Amino acid sequence: MPVIIRMARAGTKKRPVYHIVAADSRAPRDGRFIERLGFYNPLLAKDKPERLKLDLDKVKEWMKKGAQPSDRVMRFLDAAGVAKREKRNNPERAIPRKERKAVREEKQKVADAAKAEAKSKADAAARERAIAVEAAKNK
Repeated sequence: MPVIIRMARAGTKKRPVYHIVAADSRAPRDGRFIERLGFYNPLLAKDKPERLKLDLDKVKEWMKKGAQPSDRVMRFLDAAGVAKREKRNNPERAIPRKERKAVREEKQKVADAAKAEAKSKADAAARERAIAVEAAKNK
């Protein structure tokens, strides 16, 4: 049974509160869980201590047992100093779509020009070989 530490949504419509729980990965997001480890209230200001409450001892226990934290929970744990989160790198994500398209088209033009140049060199080499064969026959 793979266990994951994740957030389960609670609260009312447009007023979310999240419970941080250890749950079977096959269970529904808001469904059955094994143990509640804390809560997160995204509507509170970032500087308020009531925004995030985690029982770090329980989290460490579950991680020792092999529980995998979700991406968002891993951010919380990294901020708390419990676990180190790997930095992600997606350089294309920061570039607007039109600019990505222009860069892609420019790369395609360069690739097409390189192919055309390689083909012309191959054709020239083939012509020179044909001339050399012709000259050898005429001798």
